[in-house]
Amino acid sequence: MKNIDKYITINSNKKTPKRGSLLLSEPLMGDHYFGRSVVLLAEHNDEGSFGVIVNKPIDQSFNDSVPGFPHFEGKLHLGGPIEHNALFYIHSLGDIIDDSLAIGGGLYWGGDVDMIKELMHFGKVTPLNIHFFAGYSGWSPNQLKKELSNNAWVVADMPLQSILTMEKEKMWSSLLKPLGEEYQYWTKFPKNPSQN
Repeated sequence: MKNIDKYITINSNKKTPKRGSLLLSEPLMGDHYFGRSVVLLAEHNDEGSFGVIVNKPIDQSFNDSVPGFPHFEGKLHLGGPIEHNALFYIHSLGDIIDDSLAIGGGLYWGGDVDMIKELMHFGKVTPLNIHFFAGYSGWSPNQLKKELSNNAWVVADMPLQSILTMEKEKMWSSLLKPLGEEYQYWTKFPKNPSQN
Protein backbone atom coordinates (compact mmCIF):
# COMPACT_ATOMS: atom_id res chain seq x y z
CA MET A 1 0.00 0.00 0.00
CA LYS A 2 2.95 2.36 0.56
CA ASN A 3 3.73 2.28 -3.14
CA ILE A 4 0.23 3.57 -3.92
CA ASP A 5 0.45 6.21 -1.19
CA LYS A 6 3.51 7.83 -2.74
CA TYR A 7 1.54 8.50 -5.93
CA ILE A 8 -1.61 9.73 -4.22
CA THR A 9 0.09 11.98 -1.68
CA ILE A 10 1.39 14.90 -3.71
CA ASN A 11 2.47 18.11 -2.04
CA SER A 12 3.34 20.21 -5.08
CA ASN A 13 -0.11 21.75 -5.57
CA LYS A 14 -0.37 24.59 -3.06
CA LYS A 15 -3.18 26.57 -4.68
CA THR A 16 -5.61 28.10 -2.23
CA PRO A 17 -9.28 27.58 -3.05
CA LYS A 18 -11.44 30.60 -3.81
CA ARG A 19 -14.71 31.39 -5.51
CA GLY A 20 -14.36 30.04 -9.05
CA SER A 21 -11.77 27.38 -8.18
CA LEU A 22 -12.21 23.78 -9.21
CA LEU A 23 -11.68 20.88 -6.82
CA LEU A 24 -10.55 17.57 -8.33
CA SER A 25 -11.08 14.53 -6.11
CA GLU A 26 -8.24 12.11 -5.46
CA PRO A 27 -8.51 8.94 -7.58
CA LEU A 28 -9.49 6.42 -4.91
CA MET A 29 -12.39 8.40 -3.45
CA GLY A 30 -15.13 5.86 -4.10
CA ASP A 31 -18.05 7.99 -2.95
CA HIS A 32 -21.10 7.99 -5.27
CA TYR A 33 -21.07 11.78 -5.44
CA PHE A 34 -17.39 12.64 -5.23
CA GLY A 35 -15.58 9.75 -6.94
CA ARG A 36 -13.48 11.34 -9.73
CA SER A 37 -15.52 14.49 -9.43
CA VAL A 38 -14.85 18.08 -10.41
CA VAL A 39 -16.49 20.59 -8.08
CA LEU A 40 -16.88 24.25 -9.02
CA LEU A 41 -16.74 26.45 -5.92
CA ALA A 42 -19.43 29.12 -6.08
CA GLU A 43 -18.27 30.47 -2.71
CA HIS A 44 -15.36 29.95 -0.34
CA ASN A 45 -14.89 32.07 2.78
CA ASP A 46 -14.52 31.88 6.58
CA GLU A 47 -18.11 30.65 6.91
CA GLY A 48 -17.51 27.62 4.69
CA SER A 49 -17.61 26.61 1.03
CA PHE A 50 -20.23 25.47 -1.45
CA GLY A 51 -20.47 24.59 -5.11
CA VAL A 52 -21.64 21.93 -7.53
CA ILE A 53 -20.19 18.81 -9.11
CA VAL A 54 -19.88 19.79 -12.77
CA ASN A 55 -18.92 16.49 -14.43
CA LYS A 56 -21.79 14.13 -13.54
CA PRO A 57 -24.85 14.46 -15.80
CA ILE A 58 -27.84 12.33 -14.87
CA ASP A 59 -28.83 9.87 -17.59
CA GLN A 60 -32.25 11.27 -18.41
CA SER A 61 -33.55 14.45 -19.95
CA PHE A 62 -33.94 17.63 -17.94
CA ASN A 63 -37.70 17.80 -18.53
CA ASP A 64 -38.19 14.20 -17.39
CA SER A 65 -36.39 15.08 -14.16
CA VAL A 66 -37.70 18.60 -13.49
CA PRO A 67 -41.38 19.39 -14.07
CA GLY A 68 -42.73 22.87 -14.70
CA PHE A 69 -40.08 24.11 -17.13
CA PRO A 70 -40.33 24.77 -20.88
CA HIS A 71 -38.61 22.26 -23.17
CA PHE A 72 -34.84 22.15 -22.63
CA GLU A 73 -32.38 19.98 -24.58
CA GLY A 74 -29.90 19.63 -21.72
CA LYS A 75 -29.57 17.18 -18.86
CA LEU A 76 -29.87 17.56 -15.13
CA HIS A 77 -26.52 17.12 -13.35
CA LEU A 78 -25.73 15.61 -9.97
CA GLY A 79 -24.67 18.68 -7.98
CA GLY A 80 -24.00 17.11 -4.61
CA PRO A 81 -25.49 15.41 -1.57
CA ILE A 82 -27.00 18.51 0.06
CA GLU A 83 -30.59 19.48 -0.77
CA HIS A 84 -30.59 16.92 -3.60
CA ASN A 85 -34.29 17.64 -4.23
CA ALA A 86 -33.59 21.32 -4.94
CA LEU A 87 -32.54 22.84 -8.28
CA PHE A 88 -29.36 24.94 -8.68
CA TYR A 89 -27.78 26.35 -11.82
CA ILE A 90 -24.68 27.97 -13.28
CA HIS A 91 -24.75 29.97 -16.50
CA SER A 92 -23.10 32.59 -18.69
CA LEU A 93 -26.19 34.84 -18.83
CA GLY A 94 -25.51 37.09 -15.85
CA ASP A 95 -25.95 40.22 -17.95
CA ILE A 96 -29.60 39.33 -18.66
CA ILE A 97 -30.69 37.18 -15.66
CA ASP A 98 -31.45 39.29 -12.58
CA ASP A 99 -29.99 38.35 -9.19
CA SER A 100 -27.16 36.25 -10.67
CA LEU A 101 -24.02 35.94 -8.54
CA ALA A 102 -20.76 36.30 -10.47
CA ILE A 103 -18.45 33.35 -9.87
CA GLY A 104 -15.75 34.66 -12.22
CA GLY A 105 -14.61 34.23 -15.80
CA GLY A 106 -18.05 35.05 -17.18
CA LEU A 107 -19.81 32.33 -15.17
CA TYR A 108 -22.69 32.98 -12.76
CA TRP A 109 -24.62 31.19 -10.02
CA GLY A 110 -28.41 31.29 -9.68
CA GLY A 111 -30.66 34.17 -10.61
CA ASP A 112 -34.34 34.79 -11.29
CA VAL A 113 -35.86 31.41 -12.21
CA ASP A 114 -38.93 32.98 -13.86
CA MET A 115 -36.62 34.92 -16.16
CA ILE A 116 -34.82 31.67 -17.01
CA LYS A 117 -38.13 29.97 -17.85
CA GLU A 118 -39.07 32.89 -20.10
CA LEU A 119 -35.70 32.75 -21.89
CA MET A 120 -36.16 28.98 -22.29
CA HIS A 121 -39.56 29.54 -23.86
CA PHE A 122 -37.92 31.75 -26.52
CA GLY A 123 -35.00 29.37 -27.08
CA LYS A 124 -32.41 31.72 -25.54
CA VAL A 125 -31.30 29.20 -22.90
CA THR A 126 -29.35 26.20 -24.17
CA PRO A 127 -26.99 23.56 -22.70
CA LEU A 128 -24.15 25.75 -24.02
CA ASN A 129 -25.03 28.62 -21.67
CA ILE A 130 -26.66 27.01 -18.61
CA HIS A 131 -26.35 23.80 -16.58
CA PHE A 132 -28.83 22.64 -13.95
CA PHE A 133 -27.97 20.62 -10.84
CA ALA A 134 -29.86 18.49 -8.34
CA GLY A 135 -28.36 19.39 -4.98
CA TYR A 136 -25.07 21.03 -4.11
CA SER A 137 -21.82 20.28 -2.30
CA GLY A 138 -20.89 22.10 0.88
CA TRP A 139 -18.23 22.28 3.57
CA SER A 140 -18.41 23.82 7.05
CA PRO A 141 -15.71 26.30 8.16
CA ASN A 142 -12.24 24.70 7.94
CA GLN A 143 -13.65 21.37 6.69
CA LEU A 144 -12.37 21.87 3.15
CA LYS A 145 -8.98 23.04 4.46
CA LYS A 146 -8.68 19.80 6.41
CA GLU A 147 -9.70 17.68 3.40
CA LEU A 148 -7.13 19.48 1.23
CA SER A 149 -4.40 18.82 3.80
CA ASN A 150 -5.38 15.12 3.68
CA ASN A 151 -4.98 15.13 -0.12
CA ALA A 152 -8.66 14.37 -0.74
CA TRP A 153 -8.76 17.22 -3.30
CA VAL A 154 -6.44 19.20 -5.50
CA VAL A 155 -7.25 22.79 -6.52
CA ALA A 156 -7.27 23.60 -10.24
CA ASP A 157 -8.19 26.53 -12.44
CA MET A 158 -9.44 26.81 -16.01
CA PRO A 159 -11.41 29.29 -18.14
CA LEU A 160 -14.71 28.87 -16.31
CA GLN A 161 -17.03 29.17 -19.29
CA SER A 162 -15.33 26.03 -20.66
CA ILE A 163 -17.21 24.08 -17.97
CA LEU A 164 -20.38 24.54 -19.99
CA THR A 165 -18.93 22.99 -23.15
CA MET A 166 -16.26 20.55 -21.94
CA GLU A 167 -16.90 16.80 -22.33
CA LYS A 168 -18.00 15.66 -18.89
CA GLU A 169 -16.64 12.10 -19.06
CA LYS A 170 -13.09 13.35 -19.67
CA MET A 171 -13.18 16.51 -17.54
CA TRP A 172 -11.51 15.08 -14.41
CA SER A 173 -8.55 13.55 -16.27
CA SER A 174 -8.23 16.52 -18.66
CA LEU A 175 -7.98 18.98 -15.76
CA LEU A 176 -5.25 16.90 -14.11
CA LYS A 177 -2.95 17.16 -17.15
CA PRO A 178 -1.82 20.78 -16.65
CA LEU A 179 -1.03 20.08 -12.98
CA GLY A 180 2.14 18.18 -13.81
CA GLU A 181 3.46 14.73 -14.52
CA GLU A 182 3.01 13.39 -11.00
CA TYR A 183 -0.76 13.90 -11.24
CA GLN A 184 -0.86 11.66 -14.30
CA TYR A 185 -0.55 8.70 -11.91
CA TRP A 186 -4.00 9.61 -10.61
CA THR A 187 -5.54 8.95 -14.02
CA LYS A 188 -4.00 5.46 -14.15
CA PHE A 189 -5.72 4.13 -11.01
CA PRO A 190 -8.74 1.91 -11.75
CA LYS A 191 -12.10 3.37 -10.73
CA ASN A 192 -12.68 0.31 -8.57
CA PRO A 193 -9.34 -1.05 -7.27
CA SER A 194 -10.97 -4.30 -6.11
CA GLN A 195 -11.72 -5.13 -9.77
CA ASN A 196 -8.11 -4.67 -10.85
